[in-house]
Amino acid sequence: MVVPVGGLGRIGMNWTLYGHDGRWILVDAGIAFPEDRSGKVDAFIPDPETLRRVVGRIDALVVTHAHEDHIGAIQYVFPRVLSCPIWATPFASAAISRRLEEAGTLDEADLRTFPVGGAFRIGSFAIRSIRLTHSVPEAVALALATPAGTVLHTGDFKLDPTPLIGGPTDLEAIHALGNAGLLAMVGDSTNAERDLPVTSEAQVRDSLRRIFQSRAGTVVVCCFGTNVVRAMSAVDAARSTGRQVALAGRSLRVHAEVAEQLGLVDTQDILAEPSHLRGLDRREMALVCTGTQGEENAVLARLAGGKDWRLPQLGLGDTLVMSSSAIPGNAEAIERVLAPLRSRGVEILTRDDAPEGLTVHVSGHAGRAELATMHRHARPRFVIPVHGTEAHLQAHAALARDCGAEEAPVGTAGEALAVSVNGVKRLGRIEIPVLGVRRDGGILAVRASKPVPRAEELGRAPGIAPSEAHRSRPRA
Repeated sequence: MVVPVGGLGRIGMNWTLYGHDGRWILVDAGIAFPEDRSGKVDAFIPDPETLRRVVGRIDALVVTHAHEDHIGAIQYVFPRVLSCPIWATPFASAAISRRLEEAGTLDEADLRTFPVGGAFRIGSFAIRSIRLTHSVPEAVALALATPAGTVLHTGDFKLDPTPLIGGPTDLEAIHALGNAGLLAMVGDSTNAERDLPVTSEAQVRDSLRRIFQSRAGTVVVCCFGTNVVRAMSAVDAARSTGRQVALAGRSLRVHAEVAEQLGLVDTQDILAEPSHLRGLDRREMALVCTGTQGEENAVLARLAGGKDWRLPQLGLGDTLVMSSSAIPGNAEAIERVLAPLRSRGVEILTRDDAPEGLTVHVSGHAGRAELATMHRHARPRFVIPVHGTEAHLQAHAALARDCGAEEAPVGTAGEALAVSVNGVKRLGRIEIPVLGVRRDGGILAVRASKPVPRAEELGRAPGIAPSEAHRSRPRA
């Protein structure tokens, strides 16, 4: 049985339950951000108590990668609400450990690490991880094998031929799954609507080198805190053009430190503090920072304010590279932060308005062509689109059918789908209330809230509403 708890009809809050023979595992436990970030609620998560009441014991949480929309809820839920083991790759495990330590629950958690490409067993699930490329180190897909068949949970991915950290997506392993007969694929739909060329992190690194070389003033590159690959692309570009470089932003510094501890990157030549840039010629200065979404207290907002003595003072002749894309709903907040920099004459380069020939950002998600390649290798009989809006899910379903899938049902959050050799059957829907995560006095707490927009996805009655299909008791 497959129950996409979140990540359907919206971007974020990715939780997916898999059940077989009365036992369950959960894949990912992320947050979703509200479209209006000015209110008191910072993020949303599904109510874990509801899951516990409906499905009973969950044997494990298995994590695909270390992005907020896949691990952001863990510190609020584990281990005190859901007390199962947490399985993750070394990079994701280190990120989760820090969160649990800050929450004061690390000693209580059962955190287990598996290598990229490693295999392990949880009850009746034989699980093999498969290397992917994404905008965070050590992203993996999960092949979940049971006596009823094998399901591939893709996680977030792209087909970057030169990812800079780690190897490219292991299409050979995915092709082998297809050769063995893959029952179903639960797949990322984020860019299913978009005809995108295959892009690589190497393109961004090369463009950043050109920018650092050609600009006479300070250059700042702003990226997500988890995007260690992008940060190191900027660091490499700065070094190669004779600039000194620092990292600014707690999340970015923490993730870079974790990556160095695991031997994924070398941060030896990065300045210890942004303030160490003071006194250098502006042509010698480079900064990599966080704040891509216009967050009020992030580094980019402080740069724009111009009052933080630890940060460079940006003005005419300096350049800001926005090496990211805007999360839907954040465009106004981002522009509010950028406006003071524009007024001071700072050149701002974004994905949409960078000069021709410069690539300042590439998506971490597969476009239609890459998604079709994944389908051609995996050859699943059935496809369940996840991770996207309704339009994304519908586009992925159409592509899946074009690639040979027998069925590609578009579900809603909380809908239970029974998958067997006989097909995919809709069993009903679990009502899963949404909790708002808010900041009170600097302490994060989880509080009940009214359902977020599109709450009709969550159903109306507790438990799974039975149907005729429910009585057939499918095997997976």
